Amino acid sequence: MSAGLPRISICIATYRRPQKLALLLQDLAAQTLPPTQIVVVDNDAAQSARGIVEAARRAAPDIAVLYATQPEKNIALTRNLSIALADGDWLALVDDDERAPHDWLARLAEAADRYCADGVLGPVLPVLPAHAPDWIRRGRFYDWTRLRSGSVVPPNRLRLGNALLSAAALRSVPGPFDPAYGLTGGEDGDLLARLALLDVRLVWCDEAGVQEPVDDSRLSLRWLLRRALRGGQDYARHTLAGRYGPPTLRRRVQLAARAGAQLLLAALLVLAMAPLGRHRAARWLVAASANLGKLSLFWGWHYREYA
Repeated sequence: MSAGLPRISICIATYRRPQKLALLLQDLAAQTLPPTQIVVVDNDAAQSARGIVEAARRAAPDIAVLYATQPEKNIALTRNLSIALADGDWLALVDDDERAPHDWLARLAEAADRYCADGVLGPVLPVLPAHAPDWIRRGRFYDWTRLRSGSVVPPNRLRLGNALLSAAALRSVPGPFDPAYGLTGGEDGDLLARLALLDVRLVWCDEAGVQEPVDDSRLSLRWLLRRALRGGQDYARHTLAGRYGPPTLRRRVQLAARAGAQLLLAALLVLAMAPLGRHRAARWLVAASANLGKLSLFWGWHYREYA
């Protein structure tokens, strides 16, 4: 990162979350390291976020706040437009339902400089409502894997939601997000894995956390199983596309065999753990769903979470 204050654009893709977006924009305007630009791209053709962004522009006259609409329902295309409109040397990506503490951007920028990184990822910390079921709370189903600050993030742990990336690195790959993932999700892991294959240095900063309030709609076993299924599909899809190494026949066979064995083991453990608590049985049921997702890629089915 160059000397002096870095030029940072914050890129946000949004879809029908105006109240949450408003809170996020307030957080971003209060950063100790202010961004030079905030780009909000609305994936709602009805432009439900326009008024929120215009209010944020008036409230933060020292920050260039841009609003654009990407009407085709596709998260990858929406992210791509936000990056195309950004003019910073560094681009921060944050989800529209997250909350950023006042030192969030400064911590990301400091980590990029300290660890000579091309990109920095940070944790997304779930915030459960007070009325969340006890088995949900005990199961810790929404927690991300966390690493020691400065660690290079392993390829299968790469995801966005809280990141600062070099604009040059982002624009070194086509897209950069692949529109084929636009309705299924997984476009973030695909992009970051492609960057890692090009020796782009992506490190972790555990101090640069953002919070994500968990919606009531996600407080169910049904939602957890669907998200795990999609996560398994993402992993298999990236593996078969060569994102974690050459997609050889041996690697394909190993993926299918391992997923089948882990699915069987998880199913057995669901039954074994059921007397020990719903949260324990649910955790293994989620693991079974993830491995079912991996296997489902071999017969060509894609769960379209954003359809």
